[in-house]
Amino acid sequence: MADVARYAGVSPQTVSRVANAHSGVVDDTRRKVLAAMADLKYRPNSAARALKRGSFKSLGVVLSGLTSTGNYRTLEGIVASANRRGYSMTIMTVDAPSDESLGDVFQRMSEAAVDGAILLLEIEAAGELHLTRLPYDRLVIVDSNAAYRYPVVDSDQKSGTRAAVDHLLQLGHSTVHHVTGPENSFSAAGRVDAWREHLMANGRPVPEPIQGDWTADSGYRAGVHIANEGVATAVFVANDEMALGLMRALGERSVRVPQDISVVGFDDIALAANFPTPLTTVHQDFDEVGRRCVEMLIRRIEGDTVPPGVDLVPTQLVVRESTAPPWH
Repeated sequence: MADVARYAGVSPQTVSRVANAHSGVVDDTRRKVLAAMADLKYRPNSAARALKRGSFKSLGVVLSGLTSTGNYRTLEGIVASANRRGYSMTIMTVDAPSDESLGDVFQRMSEAAVDGAILLLEIEAAGELHLTRLPYDRLVIVDSNAAYRYPVVDSDQKSGTRAAVDHLLQLGHSTVHHVTGPENSFSAAGRVDAWREHLMANGRPVPEPIQGDWTADSGYRAGVHIANEGVATAVFVANDEMALGLMRALGERSVRVPQDISVVGFDDIALAANFPTPLTTVHQDFDEVGRRCVEMLIRRIEGDTVPPGVDLVPTQLVVRESTAPPWH
């Protein structure tokens, strides 16, 4: 900075004000200082500036992987929102979340000098992990039942599920079968509970749910089972990839969608409208989930009080050609 000041013929204080984009520097002087910075290839020391202001303008994300639609789409929203706010990102994954592995990851995260973190795991976090041991008070969690202690952002899983089931019942189906997500997934558990509760509230029989794991292969296996049983007229599938596998299995066995079986998915992935039979599904606004996580975390970083609790992002049923009244 002293070299720039001598080269430009100004004081070091003026260089500091230009480097930090402060007002009070006339345009000619600002241009002179910027030209001197360019000639000398000067760049402000971001680490020193961070220490001075007590913030590194960096956010961390800890997630269980990028194989699921929810994780990678939410991460996209987080990164885009952080970029708009001028924050850089540090991203770390945990293959097998546990108290020990999370502790190690957050220790490395603290060494990377982040100001706060977002936790995005495919588990029922509060039931399986001791989150009180995490070394962060600036923490926001996605899709978790840890709202008793931390701010949580979640899609309105239950409202979306009720809309899907209600759509099928209003078409005239006597009940709705269900292909679930993984057993330890918080999102999948919420959808199972809402599906069962809504059927019971409407006095409808509750079929035994079929276990899936988010993959199209598990949806295919579920479709084989449903086709062989020959009982279902409507199926609510916990995500769109499994719905694709299920529809393929039905088609291979000459079970028509929607004439023989109506199918509803969840997520509204980009391909859902272009399935061989366009898929009726529940739209999740992953970008908005990511944006709310970042805004909530930055508020905490800047000293605002963000109490524990759940911030629900609305979901919306998108009706396409994969659902119809049952044929008799």
